[in-house]
Amino acid sequence: MAKFVFLLAFTLVSTCVLAATNPLQGLLPNGNFEEQPKAADVKKTVLLHKTALPKWEITGLVEYIHGGPQPGGMYFPVANGVHAIKLSNAATISQTIAVKKGSLYAVTFGASRTCAQQQVLRVSVPPHSGDLPLQTLYCADGGDVYAYGFKANDSSLKLTFSNPSVNEDPNCGPIIDVVAVKELLPPKATNLNLVKNGGFEEGPYGLSNSTNGVLLPPRQQDITSPLPGWIIESIKAVKLIDSKYFNVPSGLAAIELIAGRESAVAQIIRTIPNKLYKLTFAIGDAKNFCHGDMMVEAFAGKDTLKAPFKSEAKGEWKMVSMEFKAISTRTRLSFYSSYYHIRVDDTVSLCGPVIDQVKVLSVRS
Repeated sequence: MAKFVFLLAFTLVSTCVLAATNPLQGLLPNGNFEEQPKAADVKKTVLLHKTALPKWEITGLVEYIHGGPQPGGMYFPVANGVHAIKLSNAATISQTIAVKKGSLYAVTFGASRTCAQQQVLRVSVPPHSGDLPLQTLYCADGGDVYAYGFKANDSSLKLTFSNPSVNEDPNCGPIIDVVAVKELLPPKATNLNLVKNGGFEEGPYGLSNSTNGVLLPPRQQDITSPLPGWIIESIKAVKLIDSKYFNVPSGLAAIELIAGRESAVAQIIRTIPNKLYKLTFAIGDAKNFCHGDMMVEAFAGKDTLKAPFKSEAKGEWKMVSMEFKAISTRTRLSFYSSYYHIRVDDTVSLCGPVIDQVKVLSVRS
């Protein structure tokens, strides 16, 4: 009996320790909005009070909608699930989440616009917030999925999505159709690779039913990168793609540079001045109907490599490399696409070359 009690206690303690150390990952409570409000809490599509949306708090005019054609001729793109939330002027939805103080996180969410005019979705995790412009449609079905990174400054934080715009048409406003969160593990450089997260394996939560990848917003919209180790330094988003729906050169993930010179990633690595280093990386296509002559330009300090690639959209790739001499203790690596591409199957969705397996090693003299 004593042995049984000891084993039971050990099991309970072990379970609690594992539960405490497991990183947060997955949909937020009612993160897909499929837990519907009570009939008394909604009038047509309008949520009537602060707690009308299960597991969330709302302010302003928030609508609980379903995807597809709407009365009056509008169409609501809801790519992830059936139901979604539409934010009218100055409206918000928020949820308080338990996190680890000091840890990095990424929120993944589906977002789309409802009208052709400029729309913005504000994501806030105090003390920071970012405004994501939804004017650019990165995919034809409107089912864009974004990630927003943040560092937890407390053990409990309020995540808020809001519409800061004031549109003349009250029917316009951004749509949110799913919200998930993931704790990010900080990558480290090693003696086998001076680049952190060079295979892009550590990144935001990927939605299981999303075939469009995850858009990573530029730094001016998100101070904390949702892709650990990397800076999104361009004015347009780059796309994190996964091996489930795309062809990637290695592992489970890669980066697709989808907006030409407006879509770039960078990383600052530690180097020794006047020492020679070798940069290698994979370039290819995602096997996603992106055809044509591609070019990735890579920069390391004062050195440049132009890497051409002829895409036949078959998921092919190749390795390229260059040597560079460090001029300081920090060297910036940058990558962007020289050209703009759109998918030939819908002539709307932005696409581009894929990069993966980024590696820097010192060259022995």
